[in-house]
Amino acid sequence: MKPRMFLDSIGAGYLPVIREGLMHVDLGARLKQGDTVFIKPNLTFPVFRKGVMTNPECVEALIIALKDYTDRIVIGEADSGGYNRFDIDGVMEKTGIKAMGRKYGIRTVNLSHVPRDPIHFSYRGRNFEIPLPALLLHETDLFVTVPVPKIHMNTQVSVAVKNQWGCIPEPALRLRLHPFFNKVIYEVNKALRTSIAVVDGQFGLNRCGPMLGDPVELGWLMVSDDIYANDRAVCSLMRLDWRRVEHLRYADRYERKIPNLDNVAFNADLMRFAGPQFYLKKSWTDRLSTAAFRSEFVSYLAYRSPLSRVLHQLLYLMRNPFYNYEVPSETKDTTEP
Repeated sequence: MKPRMFLDSIGAGYLPVIREGLMHVDLGARLKQGDTVFIKPNLTFPVFRKGVMTNPECVEALIIALKDYTDRIVIGEADSGGYNRFDIDGVMEKTGIKAMGRKYGIRTVNLSHVPRDPIHFSYRGRNFEIPLPALLLHETDLFVTVPVPKIHMNTQVSVAVKNQWGCIPEPALRLRLHPFFNKVIYEVNKALRTSIAVVDGQFGLNRCGPMLGDPVELGWLMVSDDIYANDRAVCSLMRLDWRRVEHLRYADRYERKIPNLDNVAFNADLMRFAGPQFYLKKSWTDRLSTAAFRSEFVSYLAYRSPLSRVLHQLLYLMRNPFYNYEVPSETKDTTEP
């Protein structure tokens, strides 16, 4: 069956567009009352920022739309912040997601504090064991990822495929896995059986994401039943060549073929919603981050070596911190190198 993709403007609000999009991908054929749906928004920053994070209004509309199909809905994310961890429970409180849980009778969970089961795979002659939340592996009938379309300094773009990086419970582990990102993110999505993408395209982020950059008002929302076709289409809307996105190119070459957009069942002409040309422009400090992303040695030096604290203090003399790095001691990562 062809992948299905729905795209429309958000002029009348999120809810009618999401409802129509879920009908277009025939959600009723794969979800029944009593099934459990997990919603994974992008909560990259401690407070809501346009283009950086999923709009809470989009999350609330999605909850309402999914309640047409089932009452068993869970929303979650793991602690974020990488080297400077922050508690995602506080983010969900500040963005109103906790209040939505109370209002609609749904669960909100911090994926860093739930039981885990590992997945196993081999890559480059090495065996990997990646812990993932058991909730997602064994208790979820439908996984819905809700990203925003943005430029990313290390992966070129961040949309539906990359959004599941935040399901790996420990930020420190995510840092150690960066040099193997292309394979790991593929295996994570395969294990989670990521099914539906609802892309919040009200705003995108240009120039230098995932947390800085320039918000761009786009005004559309996309619903897809194939996350790889979805990201290929979003790259077109951002006027980017998807082949320059390494994790998409890797998946297409070694793991599975990303469908040609001619073989996607669209509801409308895709390019009618195309925005301005998106681009990546790195500062020299961003290049340091990319070096740590690509190299095991540089990653160790920057994040886990005895020099890491000093190196970060020097960095912050030349670049303002992304956010307030005050973190309660009980949430700091204690994973051994």
